[in-house]
Amino acid sequence: MIARLTRTAPTRAHSTLLLGLAVVMAATACKKGEDEKVESETSGADSTAQAAGGGSVTLPVVGQTVRQGDLVLSVVTTGQVRSDGVVTLKSETTGQIIKVTVRPGERVTRGQTLIDVDPRELDLAILQAQAALEDAKLKLLDNIVGDSIVSGKPVTGERLRSAEIRAGLDRAKADLEKAKLQRERATITAPFDGVVDDIRVSVGERLSTGQEIGKIVDLRNLRIEAAVLEHDLPFIKIGGDAIITAAAVPDQPIRGRVAAILPLVDSTTRAGRAVIRATGNGVLRPGMYADVRLEATRLPNRIVVPAAAVIERDGRPLVFVVKGGRAQWVYIFPGRTNGFETEVLADSASGQIPVAAGDTVLVEGHLTLTHDAPVKLVAKQERGNQ
Repeated sequence: MIARLTRTAPTRAHSTLLLGLAVVMAATACKKGEDEKVESETSGADSTAQAAGGGSVTLPVVGQTVRQGDLVLSVVTTGQVRSDGVVTLKSETTGQIIKVTVRPGERVTRGQTLIDVDPRELDLAILQAQAALEDAKLKLLDNIVGDSIVSGKPVTGERLRSAEIRAGLDRAKADLEKAKLQRERATITAPFDGVVDDIRVSVGERLSTGQEIGKIVDLRNLRIEAAVLEHDLPFIKIGGDAIITAAAVPDQPIRGRVAAILPLVDSTTRAGRAVIRATGNGVLRPGMYADVRLEATRLPNRIVVPAAAVIERDGRPLVFVVKGGRAQWVYIFPGRTNGFETEVLADSASGQIPVAAGDTVLVEGHLTLTHDAPVKLVAKQERGNQ
């Protein structure tokens, strides 16, 4: 008797059971994935909150020191830069050029040789003048010896003076001095310290008297003629401070002094002119236009912060003061400002000024800071590289 193995087809109840198990497993896996995602997001948020609150992220910022001193209010204007020394060199002698020692753009010092002229012709002129002087002396002797022998006395006074003139002694002496001066001028030198702007001659060329040779400009001793509106003129004082800034390099200002206030006011522009003198820094050049801040009013003995340090939160002005490596905001009562610095006034309730001279306030990197945020003071250039 042979037994047969047969496969029994699955019943409907069995199929329903399998389908239910699959649905339960899928739901469990989905819930597990969502729980892991929520846990990851919660962990990241907790980590971010911990970093912000716990101070693990230190932000680079730039600070400046609060100072106590005068706050200078100013009049802002523009002016043209000029040099106190711009000279066009001209030949005062004649001869062939044998050496040119400078080129345009080179710096020179007072007395430095620029051009040499062949001196041989000038040396001969000196010898001729000396010979003419000796001839004049002999003529003088011829004129006075006879009179001296006849009278038995030396010729003096008016008679001697007349004899010198007849002999041509004065003319011979003057010619000799002129020849020596021409010889000295064979070497053309710089009249002051400056920069060569132009050289118009070359070796081998023959100079003539009055010929233009080149130009030298003094870049150190500068003056700026700034236009000042007539209603601002009474506030400008001779000797007052001036801050000059070139548009090309606004971060390199130089200081000057008001040297003069010129008397005429332009009837069209209603502006007068103030002359400012300053020492050049290699940036300002004659012909440039520059922005100028002229001292108008000086407020003495004030607590002053950089104007860039003052920001607003909820409509209230404040500054960030660095203490113990953290930026703490301090509400202030700002007073007058000149655009660069702002005075801090005392609190009307307490009578106290909330910042003190020597405190460090932030001027860069502070716009989005929160109170008590950890910071690291860096130089301005260093922060720019980060």
